[in-house]
Amino acid sequence: MKGWEFTGTHQPLRIVEKPDPVAKPGYVVLKTLAGGLCHSDVSALEHESWMPMFNLPVIMGHEVCGEIVAIGEGVEGWKIGDIVSVCPLYAKDGTTPGYTRDGGYGTMTTAPVEQLVKVPEGLSPAKAAAATDAGATSYHAVCSVGQIKPGQRVGIIGVGGLGQFAVRIAVVKGCEVYVATRKKEAQELAMSLGAKAVASSITEFADKNLDVIVDFAGGGQTTTDAINTVAPHGRVVIVGMAKDFAEINTMNMILRELTFAGSQGSTTDDLRDCLELMASGELDPIINTIPFEKIGEGIDLLTEGKVKGRLVCVYD
Repeated sequence: MKGWEFTGTHQPLRIVEKPDPVAKPGYVVLKTLAGGLCHSDVSALEHESWMPMFNLPVIMGHEVCGEIVAIGEGVEGWKIGDIVSVCPLYAKDGTTPGYTRDGGYGTMTTAPVEQLVKVPEGLSPAKAAAATDAGATSYHAVCSVGQIKPGQRVGIIGVGGLGQFAVRIAVVKGCEVYVATRKKEAQELAMSLGAKAVASSITEFADKNLDVIVDFAGGGQTTTDAINTVAPHGRVVIVGMAKDFAEINTMNMILRELTFAGSQGSTTDDLRDCLELMASGELDPIINTIPFEKIGEGIDLLTEGKVKGRLVCVYD
């Protein structure tokens, strides 16, 4: 197999050849069909603070869709030829694709059975890969942590790779969606996804009595604004990590009995629901595809902010 290997901060990814993986107990081996590229990979390449999360060297890529080509001892309910998406979190052995075991930037990879979700028939591998992180993470934040309900008014801050999923998910779930983003192109995208209105700041919707606000920016001020804007007894969910700290008015939270929650990643249930929405056509994110040989160039495009939507490597 071949893969793009990560060796450390400030070191470019390099293509390496390795022996094909073998299916160990509880695991399957996958022929990679698609591997999503993520901004978190850019962060790992640039910031030393990410290093404790990695077991180096490792083939990057935590957004994986593949075909099962080998099955380990004890694996039940799966067969050779099944097309699956891999939930990046909650492996029993604590491993994560692209971080502590080889991931989707390789022509082959592995996954424990508890991380597998079957891809609905007809859904492309590129979309199935994008669903594993951006899609399911957005679904988890909006539906599982945000606990949105039909008829509610929902605020979404940030319309990047995750936010575009979130806007559409909330619309499909029957909510009235108000979006805060400063980029004109992103505002237009949000409206095309069914948003009720857009503005440069969530504070412009203070009169809308938003039941839930999900902050995909995490810019410090964006989180402060969300807490100051959400309706009494409302819920604010923080997903973005542009800044490590935000100033919170605790009296405001107490007197209005607000709920403030963090959201990380997703579960296989979130991923399954997201895949079903995508297969139905109601959730149709912008996907850009590249071949395996251009993953390095793809990382550069992400670094330079030149990717609209999600970027996915599709294998021949």
